[in-house]
Amino acid sequence: MKKIFLLATVFAAVSLTSCKKDYKCTCTFSSTAPNSTGSTQEITIVKAKKSDAKKACIKTTTTDSNGYIDTQDCKLN
Repeated sequence: MKKIFLLATVFAAVSLTSCKKDYKCTCTFSSTAPNSTGSTQEITIVKAKKSDAKKACIKTTTTDSNGYIDTQDCKLN
């Protein structure tokens, strides 16, 4: 009986532990501004759950004060 209780306790502890690790996010930056060159950057999201890393690694589009459109397109690796 003690073995069953011990195994059940260990199983419950393992299943409730969140799986946090480092994730890599590759982002490509581009702009409609003249003479603008695109660039790529790898960002590390430290000690996060996969769902949180997906939320942080997104595509964004903004318009700067001169009316040019800046885009950041990120993908989780």
